[in-house]
Amino acid sequence: MCGIGGILALDGVATPPTRTALARMAAALEHRGPDEQGLYRDHIAGLAHARLAIVDVRAGQQPMADTTHRHWIVFNGEIFNHVELRRELQAAGCTFATGSDTEVLLTAWLTWGHRAFARLNGQWAVALWDHVAQELTLARDPSGICPLHLCTHAGRLYFASEVKAIFAADAGIPRAFDPAGLAQTFTFWSIVPPQGVFAGVTELEPGHVHTYGRDGAVREYVMDDAGFPLQPGNVGAFAGSIDDAVDVVRSTLTDATRLRLLRADVPVGCYLSGGLDSSLIAAIAAGVVGSRLQTFSLRFEDAEYDEHVHQRAMVDRLGTRHHDVMVSRRDIAGIFPEVCRHAERPLLRAAPAPLFLLSRFVRGHGVPVVLTGEGADEMFAGYDLFREGRVRRFWARQPDSTWRPRLLERLYPYLARSPVAQRAMARQFFGRNLSQYRKPGFAHGPRWETTAALQRLFAAPLRERAAAHDPVAHVVATLPPAFAHWSPLAQDQHLEIRILLAGYLLSSQGDRMLLGNAVEGRFPFLDPQVIALAHSLPDECKLRGLDEKHVLKRVAHGLVPDMIVSRPKQPYRAPDALAFVGPDAPDWIAEVLSPEAIRAAGVFDETAATRLSQKCRASATSGQFSNSDNMALIGVLSTQVLHHQFIASPPRVQAVPSFRTDIDHTGTQASRT
Repeated sequence: MCGIGGILALDGVATPPTRTALARMAAALEHRGPDEQGLYRDHIAGLAHARLAIVDVRAGQQPMADTTHRHWIVFNGEIFNHVELRRELQAAGCTFATGSDTEVLLTAWLTWGHRAFARLNGQWAVALWDHVAQELTLARDPSGICPLHLCTHAGRLYFASEVKAIFAADAGIPRAFDPAGLAQTFTFWSIVPPQGVFAGVTELEPGHVHTYGRDGAVREYVMDDAGFPLQPGNVGAFAGSIDDAVDVVRSTLTDATRLRLLRADVPVGCYLSGGLDSSLIAAIAAGVVGSRLQTFSLRFEDAEYDEHVHQRAMVDRLGTRHHDVMVSRRDIAGIFPEVCRHAERPLLRAAPAPLFLLSRFVRGHGVPVVLTGEGADEMFAGYDLFREGRVRRFWARQPDSTWRPRLLERLYPYLARSPVAQRAMARQFFGRNLSQYRKPGFAHGPRWETTAALQRLFAAPLRERAAAHDPVAHVVATLPPAFAHWSPLAQDQHLEIRILLAGYLLSSQGDRMLLGNAVEGRFPFLDPQVIALAHSLPDECKLRGLDEKHVLKRVAHGLVPDMIVSRPKQPYRAPDALAFVGPDAPDWIAEVLSPEAIRAAGVFDETAATRLSQKCRASATSGQFSNSDNMALIGVLSTQVLHHQFIASPPRVQAVPSFRTDIDHTGTQASRT
């Protein structure tokens, strides 16, 4: 994984991109690619690259050109099947000068055009420039693992892996929050691409390809999404037994893990949370490389969040070289501003902060790549939300039943303040809108409504502007045509994948926390073959009654200790409000919550924010915070920090690095240093 950026003159009037602007983009991304930086520019376009060397570490410099020097590429990500694609392209007469997947991707695009992207097994954000045709092509992987932001300003298109690189390129780009982006974040926990958090800055949607022509026109291509089969027996639906499903899931997941483990020229480790997903990936990886596998875990001083017992059981089973890092509330509060700077969007949970500390710990052990279990819950129906949706739909068919809602008591066992702990309150909370059980988003409704209620904290002008944007209506209006014909579980999975996976789990908790310390994450559960297989399975393979990830549990038997396989789903969590209140709270918290800072940002109502802060401080002694107060405090803090870092302050420009590759085609002599 790396960092990419660039500038394109759209109207033929704007002056060529300056070397200084491109250098600032590369410098702003140096944490993503500390190994070397490179630039390319001509009269129309400029490309910047910050490299994290993983494959062909000696000869994969970027920007990279084809043999004619007409076509140029900067690439963030990995193409795991580059070896197989190289053989196919060589058989077609193509030749290669390096062993890098970057050159394979460039050659595949030149050979197959936009159809090449559908043949990639990997994770990518890529820019391809044809300086003769004056066409720029931007593409992003279908899962949205690699980010790519876009901004049009003063006749130029700016694009980059992170927003901070766009702002660094041109101090004249307006910097403000987008009300629609805040409305989405304070509903879904995340933006939904192409929507962005900052006004004028969008995201390229996962699985999309944009080509910008010399006339400023944009052609868009969307990679095919097989989706979910309409019903068993349809083309693409899995036709075997549950035992057959176990065998093929085991085989496909093993292939995906082996591919991501071995396609690297540097050490590859594994995150080990203590849950089923990461344990299964670690077990498969250990089966490939043995006890030399390095595993890494988070520990928490707060016993409620610590999973050491299960982590230790897995390490003892595998005999890996294991490392863990202990995280305290003080650690979370201390690192949080840096976490916000990397996340570049408001956070409603403090969970990204420990993951940032974990990736720093991993990098300190000389491991620049880790395998993780992200994607398993989305693909194999692991969340309590899916079980909740099934119970509520079952209840909705007999809304007067007294025993059907009792099934809710089997949910959320890991929460100290579980929403099902008090029967009457649970019945009232989850019983809302039961008559709408056939509508899209029914299962997600309670979560979305609870989060959207936080918008009461917005200052009146913003609240009015945000009210003009209905995040749920927007998502529903853009659902695929086949959505209405999918099973309720498939509908719930699709919404969870589209809304939360790319925007939060793979971004705020994934790419940004990993690449903030120059660590690449790889996700076997998001292998295209694994995704297609999971989508093809009948519901009962994934959610059998209320048994989540049923087929994965059967795959894990014999590989993972029974205490982990039979353990109820325990999502990764960390201390939230508790980390930011009390006598040890760092000074920055009082500064961003001061009346002056609240007024200056203009996002939150001063009285409401002050009341929230006072309430949370008063709760510090008991340590009892409602889920709503937890989200509210973190949301206010992170948004205030972002305002200070990205809006109130001038763009942060780091020292310009030295460039290993520096190409100038603006009329002066082309040079490479």
